[in-house]
Amino acid sequence: MSLKIYNTLTRQKEEFKPIDGNNVKMYACGITVSGEAHIGHAIQAMVFDIVRKYLVKKGYNVTYARNYTDVDDKIIANANKLGVPAMEFAENNIAKIDHEMDRMKITPATMTLRATKQIADIIEFVSRLIDKGYAYPTPSGDVYFAVEKFGEYGKLSNRNLEDAYQGVRIDTEEDKRNPLDFALWKSAKPGEIYWESPWGKGRPGWHIECSAMNYYNLGEQIDIHGGGRDLIFPHHENEIAQTECLTGKQFAKYWIHNGLVKVNGQKMSKSLNNGITMKDLLDHYDNEVIRFALLQTNYKNDINIIDGLFESARDHMLSFYDTLNRVYSTFPQTNAKNPVIDQEFDEAMDDDFNTAKALANLFGYFKLINTKIKNNDNTAVADANAIIDTYSLLGLFQTDPKTFIANNTPTSDIPHDIQDLAKARWQAKQNKDWDKADELRAQLSKLGYTVKDSKDSYEIIKN
Repeated sequence: MSLKIYNTLTRQKEEFKPIDGNNVKMYACGITVSGEAHIGHAIQAMVFDIVRKYLVKKGYNVTYARNYTDVDDKIIANANKLGVPAMEFAENNIAKIDHEMDRMKITPATMTLRATKQIADIIEFVSRLIDKGYAYPTPSGDVYFAVEKFGEYGKLSNRNLEDAYQGVRIDTEEDKRNPLDFALWKSAKPGEIYWESPWGKGRPGWHIECSAMNYYNLGEQIDIHGGGRDLIFPHHENEIAQTECLTGKQFAKYWIHNGLVKVNGQKMSKSLNNGITMKDLLDHYDNEVIRFALLQTNYKNDINIIDGLFESARDHMLSFYDTLNRVYSTFPQTNAKNPVIDQEFDEAMDDDFNTAKALANLFGYFKLINTKIKNNDNTAVADANAIIDTYSLLGLFQTDPKTFIANNTPTSDIPHDIQDLAKARWQAKQNKDWDKADELRAQLSKLGYTVKDSKDSYEIIKN
């Protein structure tokens, strides 16, 4: 079965055929580092990490680029509030985000790009658009893209220009020729970070950063461009306009967009104060539990984080790991693997990376394994081996069963806040943050609890 991908550009599933034989170029918009990474960032990074890994499994040579937007209005504003330089603020956030991505077991991209590392390329890109007549500088030192010069504007979001006027906040700068034109280069305001350019001191606009990083690192055309659905318009629409005006070629063949996050049915937002940071999530739940919870929803659909979602996922994973533990405790180890499990996994993933179907299959597999254990059928080992090997692509079943069970089994007579402190202390130890671990141990002691460590886990004891 060939891989089929839902292409936002054509609004249908299409058979995946790379532009250059077996070689695949993929770019996913990363994080604007204006604050902490949240669960939406975790989902997007996980989805495209899995897409990359599945393409590699299918035999493709994949070059995967992700970016950090490390200069923009929010970064500057938040840095100013703290009284620190914008670049220092961005560096600190990138370090924190990289740490949380590592805890989430996100494999780094082939290329991790940063806007501020390619300012010269961005300036050259903008200059060429001006030379071609698609952009214009203003007396105040800004440069704008002339949207009406690109006849296909709106093809990704399925809008015409009139719809586009309704769908985007219109800036009203006096020097704009058209209210819908967007900034490629922004003149620096007093106290802002800036770079020298042919148009004066300034910095790049958001949309041009991704176009330039794509062009100068991956070339004129790429196979897959990804990101959250909220980026379709105007960000990705503007990327298409800029790049295709420069090259005269189709920018990306396939556009893949993951859904957004809701919390108990409401859109996750700062105004509703219902955001969930990656750090808080990982401090409370194992990364495999988080993955199982999130991957039960097809990547294109919105994920609704309801109360009890992660607890339910933890219970399922504990049940699965208990079965694996009993398999390997009951039967001799072998290298045998049931090929049907891998085949059915590929069938699900070939249908637009259907992780929800792949996870649904697990319940049947483990039910069969439990029956085999009961009947003393040692082919249960081949099933277990296949599950561990195949589902490693989703980041699941990568922990020793006894360790996972010990670290994730709720202790009913220990209060949740004490369990959270103990888990945070254990995580600090894994990160070799000894001062933090000692501080948390002291907190637990004051609250009347001792933590006894073993090689792979810990036990909470009431004093």
